[in-house]
Amino acid sequence: MHGAALAAIWTGVSPVAIAVAAALFVIRGFALTAGYHRYFSHRAYRATRPVQIAFAVVGASAAQLGPLWWAGHHRRHHRESDGPGDIHSPVTGGFLWAHIGWLLSDRHSRTAIAEVPDLDGDGVLRWLDRFHWVPPLVLAMGSFALGHTLAVTAPQLGTSGAQMLVVGFFWSTLALYHSTYAVNSLGHSLGTQRYETGDRSRNNAFVALLTLGEGWQNNHHRFPSASRAGFFWWEFDPTFWLLRVLAAVGLVHELRPVPAEAYAERPSALRRASTTATSATQPNPNASPTRP
Repeated sequence: MHGAALAAIWTGVSPVAIAVAAALFVIRGFALTAGYHRYFSHRAYRATRPVQIAFAVVGASAAQLGPLWWAGHHRRHHRESDGPGDIHSPVTGGFLWAHIGWLLSDRHSRTAIAEVPDLDGDGVLRWLDRFHWVPPLVLAMGSFALGHTLAVTAPQLGTSGAQMLVVGFFWSTLALYHSTYAVNSLGHSLGTQRYETGDRSRNNAFVALLTLGEGWQNNHHRFPSASRAGFFWWEFDPTFWLLRVLAAVGLVHELRPVPAEAYAERPSALRRASTTATSATQPNPNASPTRP
C-alpha cells in the first residue's frame, strides 16, 4: 500500500484526485467510526438493516479486514486494555508494535469469533469477513474507471485512471490506516487523562481530528458503550454529530447517552488520584464492551 502510494511520482496529482481522496477518507472513516467501532464493536445505538449493511460494506472498503475481525479484536482490547492480553498496547508492546506491528503478525489474522457471538449469526457480516478484499477491490476499480472517464470527458481536469487509483484510492486508504492506528498508539501514550480507567488511555485532540472524533480514548474507555466519545461541546466528535442527523431522519435510534456520572466526577480530583493509583489497584468495571 505504501509503495503504491509512491506511484504518484509517475501519475501526477490533480485537485480533482485530491478531492476524491478527501471524500473517500471522510466517507469510509465515518463507516469505520460509526459502524465498525461504535455500532458493531460496542452497540452504542440501534440501526436499521440498510444502515447496518452500508456501514459494513463501506467500512470493509477501507481495507481494514471484515467487521467481525475488527469488532472481535477491539472487544478483546477493551477487556485487556494495556494488560498482557492487549494485542496492540504501546505499554506492553511498544509504540511501533501498537501502531502497525501487530497487524503484520500472523498471530492476529484470525477472527476472534468468541468475542462476537451477537454478530456471528449475520450472514452479510460473515461473508464480508471471509471476502473482506472484495469491497476495496471494487472501490479501487471504480476509482480507476472514474479517472479514466474524466480523462476522456473532461481532460482539462488533468486526471487519469492511474492517477485516480493512486491518489484517490491508495492515498486515502493509507491515510485511513495511519489515522486508525494512531488511536492504538498515540491514544494510549500521549494526551490527558480525565478519568481513572486503570489503563493508559488518553484524550488526544489531534487524534480526534484525524479520526472524526475517536481520539477521546480516555473518555471512551471510561464509558465505552456511549454513542459519543467527545463528552463536552468543545471535544471534536463529528461522528456523533452525524449520528444525530441519521437519528433525526429515523435511520438510527436509541443513541446511548453519556452517563450522568461522567459529568458528576471531578476531573481535577481524578487526575490527582491517577498520580498515585496503578492499574493493579484501580480496575475499571466499565472496560468491557456492552453486549446485547
